[in-house]
Amino acid sequence: MKPASASQTDLPRRGRTLSIMPTFTCPAACTDCGTLSSPRERAHLDADTVLAAIDEAHALGFCNIVFTGGEATLEWTTLLRGIQRAASYRLPVRLVTNAHWATSPAAAHDRLAALMAAGLSEINYSTGDEHIRYIPLERVAHACVAACERQLRTHVMMELKDARTITPEALQEHPLLQDLTPQQRAYLTILSSPWMPLNHSTIYQYPQGVACDVQAAAMRGGCSSVLKTYTLQADGRIGACCGLGLRVIPELNVATSTDTPCLQNAISAAEQDFLKLWIHYQGPAKVVAWAASHDPAIRWEGLYGHQCQMCQRLYHDEAIRAVIASHWQEMLGEVLQAAWLDDVHIPATLAQLLHEQD
Repeated sequence: MKPASASQTDLPRRGRTLSIMPTFTCPAACTDCGTLSSPRERAHLDADTVLAAIDEAHALGFCNIVFTGGEATLEWTTLLRGIQRAASYRLPVRLVTNAHWATSPAAAHDRLAALMAAGLSEINYSTGDEHIRYIPLERVAHACVAACERQLRTHVMMELKDARTITPEALQEHPLLQDLTPQQRAYLTILSSPWMPLNHSTIYQYPQGVACDVQAAAMRGGCSSVLKTYTLQADGRIGACCGLGLRVIPELNVATSTDTPCLQNAISAAEQDFLKLWIHYQGPAKVVAWAASHDPAIRWEGLYGHQCQMCQRLYHDEAIRAVIASHWQEMLGEVLQAAWLDDVHIPATLAQLLHEQD
Protein backbone atom coordinates (compact mmCIF):
# COMPACT_ATOMS: atom_id res chain seq x y z
CA MET A 1 0.00 0.00 0.00
CA LYS A 2 1.45 3.37 -1.02
CA PRO A 3 -0.70 6.24 0.20
CA ALA A 4 1.87 8.70 -1.08
CA SER A 5 5.31 8.94 -2.53
CA ALA A 6 8.20 10.59 -0.75
CA SER A 7 10.28 10.45 -3.91
CA GLN A 8 13.48 12.41 -4.19
CA THR A 9 13.85 12.72 -0.41
CA ASP A 10 16.94 10.48 -0.60
CA LEU A 11 17.13 10.34 3.17
CA PRO A 12 20.31 8.71 4.50
CA ARG A 13 19.70 5.45 6.29
CA ARG A 14 22.44 4.41 8.70
CA GLY A 15 23.08 0.97 10.09
CA ARG A 16 21.29 -1.18 7.53
CA THR A 17 21.17 -4.94 8.05
CA LEU A 18 20.98 -7.61 5.35
CA SER A 19 18.90 -10.55 6.56
CA ILE A 20 19.12 -13.73 4.49
CA MET A 21 16.69 -16.65 4.57
CA PRO A 22 18.49 -19.43 2.69
CA THR A 23 15.39 -21.61 3.00
CA PHE A 24 11.83 -21.61 4.28
CA THR A 25 12.24 -25.27 5.29
CA CYS A 26 12.29 -25.90 9.03
CA PRO A 27 12.15 -29.10 11.11
CA ALA A 28 9.52 -27.38 13.27
CA ALA A 29 5.99 -26.47 12.23
CA CYS A 30 5.09 -23.95 14.90
CA THR A 31 1.56 -22.63 14.96
CA ASP A 32 1.55 -19.02 13.70
CA CYS A 33 5.16 -19.13 12.54
CA GLY A 34 6.06 -15.59 11.54
CA THR A 35 7.73 -16.74 8.30
CA LEU A 36 5.28 -19.57 7.49
CA SER A 37 8.19 -22.02 7.65
CA SER A 38 7.72 -25.77 8.07
CA PRO A 39 9.06 -29.16 6.90
CA ARG A 40 6.69 -28.89 3.92
CA GLU A 41 8.34 -25.75 2.53
CA ARG A 42 10.94 -26.33 -0.18
CA ALA A 43 12.00 -22.88 -1.43
CA HIS A 44 15.71 -22.16 -1.08
CA LEU A 45 18.36 -19.81 -2.42
CA ASP A 46 21.40 -20.87 -4.42
CA ALA A 47 24.80 -19.90 -3.06
CA ASP A 48 25.60 -17.47 -5.87
CA THR A 49 22.50 -15.39 -5.06
CA VAL A 50 23.45 -15.26 -1.40
CA LEU A 51 27.04 -14.27 -2.12
CA ALA A 52 26.01 -11.60 -4.62
CA ALA A 53 23.68 -10.04 -2.06
CA ILE A 54 26.44 -9.96 0.55
CA ASP A 55 28.82 -8.36 -1.96
CA GLU A 56 26.26 -5.65 -2.70
CA ALA A 57 25.48 -5.11 0.98
CA HIS A 58 29.17 -4.50 1.61
CA ALA A 59 29.39 -2.08 -1.31
CA LEU A 60 26.37 -0.16 0.01
CA GLY A 61 27.78 0.12 3.53
CA PHE A 62 25.47 -2.30 5.33
CA CYS A 63 26.65 -2.84 8.89
CA ASN A 64 25.92 -6.53 9.48
CA ILE A 65 24.55 -9.77 8.03
CA VAL A 66 21.95 -12.05 9.62
CA PHE A 67 21.13 -15.59 8.53
CA THR A 68 17.68 -16.76 9.53
CA GLY A 69 14.85 -18.81 8.11
CA GLY A 70 13.27 -21.25 7.99
CA GLU A 71 16.21 -23.05 9.48
CA ALA A 72 19.34 -21.72 7.83
CA THR A 73 21.52 -24.63 8.99
CA LEU A 74 19.58 -26.94 6.66
CA GLU A 75 21.41 -25.18 3.80
CA TRP A 76 24.73 -25.86 5.49
CA THR A 77 27.17 -25.34 2.61
CA THR A 78 25.48 -22.14 1.46
CA LEU A 79 25.36 -20.89 5.05
CA LEU A 80 29.09 -21.44 5.65
CA ARG A 81 30.02 -19.83 2.33
CA GLY A 82 27.82 -16.85 3.16
CA ILE A 83 29.34 -16.42 6.61
CA GLN A 84 32.84 -16.65 5.14
CA ARG A 85 32.05 -14.01 2.51
CA ALA A 86 30.58 -11.61 5.07
CA ALA A 87 33.48 -12.16 7.45
CA SER A 88 35.93 -11.45 4.63
CA TYR A 89 34.44 -7.93 4.56
CA ARG A 90 34.76 -7.70 8.36
CA LEU A 91 30.98 -7.61 8.68
CA PRO A 92 29.51 -8.99 11.92
CA VAL A 93 27.47 -12.11 11.21
CA ARG A 94 24.55 -13.41 13.29
CA LEU A 95 22.76 -16.74 12.93
CA VAL A 96 19.19 -17.33 14.10
CA THR A 97 18.49 -21.04 14.62
CA ASN A 98 16.28 -23.37 16.64
CA ALA A 99 19.29 -25.54 17.65
CA HIS A 100 17.77 -28.74 16.22
CA TRP A 101 21.32 -29.86 15.45
CA ALA A 102 22.52 -29.82 19.10
CA THR A 103 21.60 -33.43 19.80
CA SER A 104 24.55 -33.91 22.17
CA PRO A 105 27.44 -31.89 23.62
CA ALA A 106 29.75 -33.22 20.92
CA ALA A 107 27.32 -32.39 18.10
CA ALA A 108 26.80 -28.90 19.48
CA HIS A 109 30.53 -28.22 19.77
CA ASP A 110 31.22 -29.57 16.28
CA ARG A 111 28.56 -27.33 14.72
CA LEU A 112 29.69 -24.25 16.67
CA ALA A 113 33.33 -24.90 15.77
CA ALA A 114 32.51 -24.92 12.05
CA LEU A 115 30.33 -21.80 12.28
CA MET A 116 32.94 -19.84 14.22
CA ALA A 117 35.74 -20.97 11.93
CA ALA A 118 33.72 -19.52 9.06
CA GLY A 119 33.45 -16.20 10.90
CA LEU A 120 30.22 -16.26 12.91
CA SER A 121 30.20 -13.53 15.56
CA GLU A 122 26.82 -14.06 17.29
CA ILE A 123 24.20 -16.79 17.57
CA ASN A 124 20.51 -16.51 18.46
CA TYR A 125 18.40 -19.48 19.53
CA SER A 126 14.61 -19.53 19.23
CA THR A 127 12.56 -21.55 21.70
CA GLY A 128 9.36 -21.60 23.70
CA ASP A 129 6.16 -23.58 24.04
CA GLU A 130 5.68 -23.85 20.27
CA HIS A 131 9.27 -24.75 19.42
CA ILE A 132 9.68 -27.46 22.05
CA ARG A 133 6.91 -29.49 20.42
CA TYR A 134 9.59 -30.21 17.80
CA ILE A 135 12.96 -29.22 19.30
CA PRO A 136 13.52 -30.30 22.94
CA LEU A 137 14.76 -27.61 25.33
CA GLU A 138 17.72 -29.89 26.06
CA ARG A 139 19.08 -29.17 22.58
CA VAL A 140 18.88 -25.44 23.17
CA ALA A 141 20.74 -26.00 26.44
CA HIS A 142 23.45 -28.02 24.67
CA ALA A 143 23.77 -25.26 22.09
CA CYS A 144 23.98 -22.53 24.75
CA VAL A 145 26.70 -24.35 26.65
CA ALA A 146 28.77 -24.96 23.53
CA ALA A 147 28.51 -21.32 22.47
CA CYS A 148 29.25 -19.89 25.91
CA GLU A 149 32.22 -22.20 26.41
CA ARG A 150 33.57 -20.86 23.12
CA GLN A 151 32.93 -17.28 24.25
CA LEU A 152 30.45 -16.61 21.46
CA ARG A 153 27.79 -13.97 22.06
CA THR A 154 24.61 -15.97 22.62
CA HIS A 155 21.01 -14.78 22.74
CA VAL A 156 17.93 -16.88 23.37
CA MET A 157 14.57 -15.50 22.30
CA MET A 158 11.63 -17.12 24.06
CA GLU A 159 8.01 -17.01 22.99
CA LEU A 160 5.88 -14.90 25.31
CA LYS A 161 2.20 -15.73 25.81
CA ASP A 162 0.03 -15.89 28.88
CA ALA A 163 0.34 -19.15 30.84
CA ARG A 164 3.49 -20.30 29.04
CA THR A 165 5.48 -23.21 30.44
CA ILE A 166 8.89 -22.50 28.88
CA THR A 167 10.35 -19.45 30.60
CA PRO A 168 13.80 -17.82 30.85
CA GLU A 169 14.08 -19.33 34.33
CA ALA A 170 13.47 -22.82 32.93
CA LEU A 171 16.53 -22.45 30.74
CA GLN A 172 18.69 -20.61 33.28
CA GLU A 173 18.06 -23.39 35.79
CA HIS A 174 18.48 -26.24 33.30
CA PRO A 175 20.95 -28.81 34.69
CA LEU A 176 23.13 -28.61 31.58
CA LEU A 177 23.87 -24.93 32.23
CA GLN A 178 24.88 -25.32 35.85
CA ASP A 179 28.55 -26.03 35.15
CA LEU A 180 29.06 -22.80 33.21
CA THR A 181 31.34 -20.37 35.02
CA PRO A 182 30.14 -16.81 35.71
CA GLN A 183 32.49 -15.63 32.97
CA GLN A 184 30.93 -18.06 30.49
CA ARG A 185 27.39 -17.18 31.55
CA ALA A 186 28.15 -13.55 30.79
CA TYR A 187 27.99 -14.46 27.09
CA LEU A 188 24.35 -15.61 27.45
CA THR A 189 21.31 -13.34 27.26
CA ILE A 190 17.76 -14.72 27.50
CA LEU A 191 14.90 -12.50 26.36
CA SER A 192 11.18 -12.91 25.73
CA SER A 193 9.20 -11.66 22.76
CA PRO A 194 5.42 -11.83 22.29
CA TRP A 195 4.41 -14.76 20.09
CA MET A 196 2.00 -13.37 17.54
CA PRO A 197 -0.43 -14.74 14.98
CA LEU A 198 -0.03 -13.42 11.45
CA ASN A 199 -3.76 -12.77 11.20
CA HIS A 200 -4.61 -9.56 13.08
CA SER A 201 -8.10 -10.88 13.84
CA THR A 202 -6.61 -13.73 15.91
CA ILE A 203 -5.99 -12.43 19.42
CA TYR A 204 -3.65 -14.03 21.93
CA GLN A 205 -3.64 -13.42 25.65
CA TYR A 206 -0.45 -11.90 27.07
CA PRO A 207 0.74 -11.13 30.60
CA GLN A 208 -0.60 -7.87 32.00
CA GLY A 209 1.04 -4.79 30.53
CA VAL A 210 2.32 -6.47 27.35
CA ALA A 211 -0.53 -5.62 24.96
CA CYS A 212 -0.28 -2.10 23.55
CA ASP A 213 -2.59 0.78 24.46
CA VAL A 214 -2.66 4.53 23.67
CA GLN A 215 -0.17 5.38 26.39
CA ALA A 216 2.25 2.67 25.33
CA ALA A 217 1.90 3.65 21.67
CA ALA A 218 2.80 7.23 22.53
CA MET A 219 5.95 6.07 24.31
CA ARG A 220 7.10 3.62 21.67
CA GLY A 221 9.60 4.81 19.12
CA GLY A 222 9.74 4.04 15.45
CA CYS A 223 10.14 0.59 13.96
CA SER A 224 13.77 -0.50 14.10
CA SER A 225 13.23 -2.97 11.28
CA VAL A 226 11.35 -1.29 8.42
CA LEU A 227 13.86 0.52 6.16
CA LYS A 228 16.68 -0.68 8.43
CA THR A 229 16.63 -4.40 7.58
CA TYR A 230 16.37 -5.69 4.03
CA THR A 231 15.53 -9.38 3.86
CA LEU A 232 16.47 -11.67 0.99
CA GLN A 233 13.89 -14.44 1.26
CA ALA A 234 14.12 -18.03 0.09
CA ASP A 235 11.78 -17.32 -2.83
CA GLY A 236 14.04 -14.50 -4.08
CA ARG A 237 11.87 -11.60 -2.95
CA ILE A 238 13.45 -8.77 -0.98
CA GLY A 239 11.47 -7.22 1.84
CA ALA A 240 12.00 -3.91 3.60
CA CYS A 241 11.80 -5.31 7.14
CA CYS A 242 13.11 -8.13 9.33
CA GLY A 243 10.94 -10.87 7.85
CA LEU A 244 8.03 -11.45 10.24
CA GLY A 245 4.93 -11.27 8.12
CA LEU A 246 6.70 -10.51 4.84
CA ARG A 247 5.01 -13.44 3.15
CA VAL A 248 1.54 -12.09 3.93
CA ILE A 249 2.10 -8.35 3.40
CA PRO A 250 2.86 -7.90 -0.31
CA GLU A 251 3.52 -4.16 0.12
CA LEU A 252 6.60 -4.85 2.23
CA ASN A 253 8.24 -6.79 -0.63
CA VAL A 254 9.99 -4.20 -2.78
CA ALA A 255 12.36 -6.05 -5.16
CA THR A 256 13.63 -9.48 -6.19
CA SER A 257 17.09 -11.00 -6.36
CA THR A 258 17.01 -10.77 -10.17
CA ASP A 259 16.48 -6.99 -10.09
CA THR A 260 20.16 -6.11 -10.37
CA PRO A 261 21.37 -4.26 -8.34
CA CYS A 262 18.76 -5.85 -6.10
CA LEU A 263 19.49 -4.16 -2.77
CA GLN A 264 19.87 -0.71 -4.29
CA ASN A 265 16.56 -1.18 -6.09
CA ALA A 266 14.92 -2.37 -2.87
CA ILE A 267 16.17 0.65 -0.94
CA SER A 268 15.06 3.08 -3.64
CA ALA A 269 11.58 1.55 -3.84
CA ALA A 270 11.11 1.33 -0.07
CA GLU A 271 12.26 4.83 0.74
CA GLN A 272 9.90 6.40 -1.79
CA ASP A 273 6.91 5.02 0.12
CA PHE A 274 5.60 7.49 2.69
CA LEU A 275 3.83 4.81 4.72
CA LYS A 276 7.10 2.91 5.22
CA LEU A 277 8.81 6.14 6.26
CA TRP A 278 5.98 6.78 8.71
CA ILE A 279 6.25 3.27 10.19
CA HIS A 280 10.02 3.61 10.44
CA TYR A 281 10.04 6.94 12.25
CA GLN A 282 6.92 6.63 14.42
CA GLY A 283 6.10 2.91 14.57
CA PRO A 284 2.99 0.99 13.50
CA ALA A 285 1.25 1.42 16.87
CA LYS A 286 1.22 5.20 16.45
CA VAL A 287 -0.12 4.86 12.91
CA VAL A 288 -2.98 2.64 14.10
CA ALA A 289 -3.70 4.92 17.07
CA TRP A 290 -3.77 7.94 14.74
CA ALA A 291 -6.18 6.14 12.38
CA ALA A 292 -8.44 5.28 15.34
CA SER A 293 -8.51 8.96 16.33
CA HIS A 294 -10.13 9.63 12.93
CA ASP A 295 -12.40 6.59 13.03
CA PRO A 296 -13.50 5.64 16.58
CA ALA A 297 -14.91 2.35 15.23
CA ILE A 298 -11.31 1.10 14.90
CA ARG A 299 -10.68 -0.94 18.05
CA TRP A 300 -7.10 -1.96 18.80
CA GLU A 301 -6.10 -1.18 22.41
CA GLY A 302 -5.12 -4.15 24.52
CA LEU A 303 -5.17 -6.59 21.59
CA TYR A 304 -1.59 -6.82 20.35
CA GLY A 305 1.63 -7.55 22.19
CA HIS A 306 3.96 -7.44 19.18
CA GLN A 307 4.36 -4.41 16.96
CA CYS A 308 4.60 -6.62 13.88
CA GLN A 309 0.96 -7.54 14.44
CA MET A 310 0.15 -3.82 14.56
CA CYS A 311 1.81 -3.64 11.15
CA GLN A 312 -0.34 -6.54 9.96
CA ARG A 313 -3.40 -4.64 11.16
CA LEU A 314 -2.62 -1.38 9.40
CA TYR A 315 -1.86 -3.10 6.08
CA HIS A 316 -4.90 -5.41 6.12
CA ASP A 317 -7.65 -3.46 7.88
CA GLU A 318 -9.72 -1.67 5.25
CA ALA A 319 -10.91 0.95 7.74
CA ILE A 320 -7.34 1.89 8.64
CA ARG A 321 -6.30 1.88 5.00
CA ALA A 322 -9.19 4.22 4.19
CA VAL A 323 -8.15 6.70 6.90
CA ILE A 324 -4.53 6.65 5.71
CA ALA A 325 -5.57 7.18 2.10
CA SER A 326 -7.75 10.15 3.05
CA HIS A 327 -5.65 11.87 5.71
CA TRP A 328 -1.98 10.93 5.27
CA GLN A 329 -1.08 14.51 4.27
CA GLU A 330 -1.71 15.57 7.88
CA MET A 331 1.37 13.62 8.94
CA LEU A 332 3.74 14.61 6.14
CA GLY A 333 5.45 17.47 7.97
CA GLU A 334 5.77 15.57 11.26
CA VAL A 335 7.27 12.48 9.64
CA LEU A 336 9.73 14.42 7.49
CA GLN A 337 10.75 16.47 10.52
CA ALA A 338 11.45 13.23 12.40
CA ALA A 339 13.48 12.02 9.42
CA TRP A 340 15.55 15.21 9.40
CA LEU A 341 16.16 15.04 13.14
CA ASP A 342 17.09 11.35 13.19
CA ASP A 343 19.10 11.13 9.99
CA VAL A 344 20.57 14.60 9.52
CA HIS A 345 20.54 16.95 12.50
CA ILE A 346 21.31 14.59 15.40
CA PRO A 347 24.12 12.66 13.63
CA ALA A 348 25.68 15.93 12.45
CA THR A 349 25.48 17.41 15.95
CA LEU A 350 27.03 14.32 17.54
CA ALA A 351 29.79 14.28 14.93
CA GLN A 352 30.55 17.91 15.66
CA LEU A 353 30.69 17.30 19.41
CA LEU A 354 33.03 14.34 18.93
CA HIS A 355 35.21 16.43 16.64
CA GLU A 356 35.44 19.20 19.25
CA GLN A 357 36.49 16.69 21.91
CA ASP A 358 39.38 15.35 19.81
